[in-house]
Amino acid sequence: MVRKVVNIVVLVPVAIVLVVLSVANRQPVRMALNPFRPDDSVLSLTAPFFVFLFLALLLGMVIGAVATWISQHKYRKRARVEATEAVKWHTEADKQKARAETLASQTQPASQAALAAPK
Repeated sequence: MVRKVVNIVVLVPVAIVLVVLSVANRQPVRMALNPFRPDDSVLSLTAPFFVFLFLALLLGMVIGAVATWISQHKYRKRARVEATEAVKWHTEADKQKARAETLASQTQPASQAALAAPK
């Protein structure tokens, strides 16, 4: 329920702002990729301005996600190492438990025999 409310409170205003931006910036704009000859039509792109705004927003989100992923590398590596170590210790604990059960089963008949022997 809280998730729905948060989605409505956050996503609806964002959607409204994006629609308003799209409607207000419908004029075609030419983006020249050649800084030395801006009139060069080979290295230019013409599209509505909101397309460039959305592409810039999307590019910023991708760059931010990649930067975050790279900066968290040490934590992922540590988690991998600790998970491997945990599996190793769990395996060792299982081996020791099996060994203890084997030793207990071997000593149990001998102790029962000693108790059952007449004095």
